[in-house]
Amino acid sequence: MSGRLQGKIALVTGGCSGIGLATVERFVEEGARVLAVDMQDEKGANLERTYPGSVAYRRCDVTDEDQIIAAVAAAKSEFGGLDILVNNAGAGGPATGIIDMDVAGWDATMALLLRGPMLGMKYAAPLMVERGGGSIINIASIAAFEAGWGMAYGVAKAAVLSLSQQSAPDLAQHNIRVNAVCPGVIVTPIFGMSVGLDRAVADQTAGALVEAAGRTQPIRRAGAPRDIANAVLYFASDESGFVTGAHQLVDGGIRTGQRIAWDENAGLPIHEALAAIAPDPEGGAA
Repeated sequence: MSGRLQGKIALVTGGCSGIGLATVERFVEEGARVLAVDMQDEKGANLERTYPGSVAYRRCDVTDEDQIIAAVAAAKSEFGGLDILVNNAGAGGPATGIIDMDVAGWDATMALLLRGPMLGMKYAAPLMVERGGGSIINIASIAAFEAGWGMAYGVAKAAVLSLSQQSAPDLAQHNIRVNAVCPGVIVTPIFGMSVGLDRAVADQTAGALVEAAGRTQPIRRAGAPRDIANAVLYFASDESGFVTGAHQLVDGGIRTGQRIAWDENAGLPIHEALAAIAPDPEGGAA
C-alpha cells in the first residue's frame, strides 16, 4: 500500500459492482475509508465483511434527495467527514431514438445520471468545506462526445461533463476540485442491463463481452473496471492538486479516429465508393 489516500474519507455511489466496486477496492488499497452507497444490500454487506473498518455500506437511491442527504450524513457519522465524492451510479437508459423515445424512461435517465450527481455534489461539498477542501469525480462516458451509445444516455453524460466544468470554478473557492472520467467500452453489468436483463443475469453475462470489447478499439483488450478506478484515483489524490474542470478519456483509444485507422479490414464507405468509380490501370472502370 502506497497510501496515496491515507487518512481520506470517500463516498462512492454505485459502489457495489462494476466501476464503483473497483473504485472502492482501489481506494481502500491506498488507505482511504469508504462509504459505498448502492441498492444492492447483499453485496454491500459482503463489502463490509471484506473490509471491516474501512468500508461501510448504505442503501441509497441517488435520485431521491432525502436518501442522498442521509448517505452524505452517514459518511460523517461513520468516518468523521468527507474528502472525496465519486458520482458513479448509473444505467444505460432507453435504447431508442427521438421518435420512439419513452418520455418516462428519458426522465428516469436524467434523474439517475444527471440529477443524482448534482445532488451528491450539493450535499457533499459542505462536508468537504469543513475539512478544508476535497475532490469530486464524476463518471461521464465517451457517449458524451458521439452518437451510437444510446441517445438519452449520451445526452445525460454530456450534461455531466458540463456540470463538472460549470461547478469547478464555483467550488474552487472552497478548495474543492471537480473532474470527470470518460470510460469507453468497459465490461460491466451495465451492458446487459441496457438490453433488459436483470442485474443478476447481467452480472453473469458480462464476461461474454470481453472478446467483442477487445475488437472495438486500438488497444486489443477489453477495458476493465480497474482501468477506470486508476484514473479516478489520480483525480482523488493530491497528485492532481492543480487539475480541476478537466476530463480524462479512458477508452482504449476508441475515439482516436474511424475504425479503418486500426482495422484494415473495416473498410470505409467513402473509400469503397471512390474505388468503384476510379479508372483501373487498363483504362477501364475499376
